[in-house]
Amino acid sequence: MAQRADNRAMTTAQRPALSMLDLVAVREGGTVAQALQIALRTAQHAEALGFARYWLAEHHNMAGIASSATAVLVGHIAGGTQRIRVGSGGVMLPNHAPLVVAEAFGTLAELYPGRIDLGLGRAPGTDPATMRALRRSRVETADDFPQDVAELQRLLAPATPDQRLIAMPGAGTNVPIWLLGSSLFSAQLAAERGLPYAFASHFAPRLLHQALDLYRNLYRPSAAWPRPYVVIGVPLIAAPTDSEADFLASSTYQRVLGILTGDRRRLLPPIENFAARLQPQERAAIGDFLAAAVIGGPDTVRAGLAHLHQATGADEFMLVSDVFDPALRLRSLDIAAQAVAEMA
Repeated sequence: MAQRADNRAMTTAQRPALSMLDLVAVREGGTVAQALQIALRTAQHAEALGFARYWLAEHHNMAGIASSATAVLVGHIAGGTQRIRVGSGGVMLPNHAPLVVAEAFGTLAELYPGRIDLGLGRAPGTDPATMRALRRSRVETADDFPQDVAELQRLLAPATPDQRLIAMPGAGTNVPIWLLGSSLFSAQLAAERGLPYAFASHFAPRLLHQALDLYRNLYRPSAAWPRPYVVIGVPLIAAPTDSEADFLASSTYQRVLGILTGDRRRLLPPIENFAARLQPQERAAIGDFLAAAVIGGPDTVRAGLAHLHQATGADEFMLVSDVFDPALRLRSLDIAAQAVAEMA
């Protein structure tokens, strides 16, 4: 516990950076093309607010999520912005050969130098049938993910004279690799490799503190990352008042309930008093899923983000904001940015 306190002391003296994770939600009554346009406008707005990065999440065969071709979307967003870092949050490595990933992100790095991130996850990001369709007959083992990460590191590093397999493009681009996770496995691997770590507390917050403690305690400094660097996912719904924020958050509540019950749909418009209509066990399950969420007016958001920073010492908050109205989603980001600026 002393290590955790020391690390918090190092980081809480500074305000956390803000970033955004986008699943590119397709809204009820909307189209995929509109969802892609909304994602670009949101990224441009995040850039104007000074956000550090904008990541896209890989999911497949899921109603209402249009981010399956993650590398293509990274290029689309990077091409429509100027400064913000753009990357994957993440590429689900079990679905891809490391060489293909290295070539795709190496190409992006050549197109947008110094702006591309490669976040990696070890979950399939889909159901077993779709996973088989993605990788055919390949069977994953517990050793595959660390080996694939190591191979990607080699492929993105400068090629050595005796290296037979070279990513072209890719070799020498040194695209920053981030490990993502919601358990202790990736936390330990990120620590051992000296890599930055992003915890998926936006949907699986239960092991957040344990994973961060493990990562910081075991961290081995690397040339690129001499100290541990932590990003945490934060579901965010902000509005001028707490009551309006809770109303807008009902879109998120509906999405989460659909995930928990296997009834995935497009992002639905908000509903008045939605939570009051639910069974107690449904409300509890949604609450567990969104335990790291910050939902409310400006004062509530400022207090909530400050509490998360104090509790975790996170270097960066990766916001996930499922607001049905795209304009009100941008307003939510405005409120969050102001709240962080006002944090002591």
